[in-house]
Amino acid sequence: MRARLLGAGADSLADYEILEMLLFLGIPRRDTKPLAKAMINRYGSLDGVLRTDRETVAVDFDLAPDCLDILGLPRIAAARLAEAEPRETLTLGDWTQLGAYLDRSATQIEPGQWRMLYLDNRNRLLADEAVLPGSRALVGRAVLARALALHATALIALHVEARAGAASLQEAAALSAELGRASTLLSVVLHDTMVGCGGGWTSLRQRGML
Repeated sequence: MRARLLGAGADSLADYEILEMLLFLGIPRRDTKPLAKAMINRYGSLDGVLRTDRETVAVDFDLAPDCLDILGLPRIAAARLAEAEPRETLTLGDWTQLGAYLDRSATQIEPGQWRMLYLDNRNRLLADEAVLPGSRALVGRAVLARALALHATALIALHVEARAGAASLQEAAALSAELGRASTLLSVVLHDTMVGCGGGWTSLRQRGML
């Protein structure tokens, strides 16, 4: 389904198939097709499912909070995209382009914050967004749900520390490993994780930590 979505667009998928992909992010070890079809039948359409308040969905289908969070992300993404102003498309295809972009954006990233760069298959920047804190598994699922909404095929993670050291690099590597494992489910590539401190950046891939 992922290949069809990227190759032929959303029109190639039925409503229940798109919902099935979203549900899989929240329930990764379960066949979600029957549940997706049941929810479509209950609420009439994919739009009906996503617009139904989470309390109702939780009662009707006994879904866990993490899964309900995933189902709420498309609405958040749609609102953000509707409000976004058109901007020039940036390409981050090599170290020079990425380095220049990081130098410009470093002051906008607060210490301790994670940000995610979402890229298309030509390494064009689709979005640069803060990642909400949470467990490693939940962060991974939220990032992939956003990647799915954007039709992104690659990611670059950014993390800034007030004082970078071995411990902070190891923590960044652990979260990156979780994200890398989860991203393979949807054929999304984690290009690199960049850890910033004092105006400089460390590539975990170049360090052999990815």
